[in-house]
Amino acid sequence: MKKVTHIVEELVTPIVTHLGLELVDIEYVKEGKNWFLRIFIDSPTGVDIDQCGVVSERLSEKLDEIDPIPHNYFLEVSSPGAERPLKKAKDFERAVGKNVYVKTYEPIDGQKEFEGLLTAFDGQTVTVEVKVKTKKKTITIPYEKVASARLAVIFS
Repeated sequence: MKKVTHIVEELVTPIVTHLGLELVDIEYVKEGKNWFLRIFIDSPTGVDIDQCGVVSERLSEKLDEIDPIPHNYFLEVSSPGAERPLKKAKDFERAVGKNVYVKTYEPIDGQKEFEGLLTAFDGQTVTVEVKVKTKKKTITIPYEKVASARLAVIFS
């Protein structure tokens, strides 16, 4: 049986593509006693509440037809926000020159968490310039060792 997120991805992708938007992420999670199906969409110019509403309405119709979720849940469609997750290679490519937060599966130079400027991504490695006290240090992380990554808002 397919996971709910895979079914929803198949349903929502044509909707967002038709609207000139991008599907960033899908979450299907239980919080307390409630289930939430969250769809994160974006575009190069950002998304507004009307676009989220259109995606929500169209996806809701498809979900009602197919009914892949056997219990009650809340459907939320929104932008990924300022600290957008980096999931795919193209997300990393687009984030070069921006501040990022990266967690790895195993330590690199004795650390598993890195925050700094993404200076390069070549498909194989993620290069982040981090500050260590007053010095800058370049860390090269093998792409397959990245557990999670997101844009980072850094306050100076």
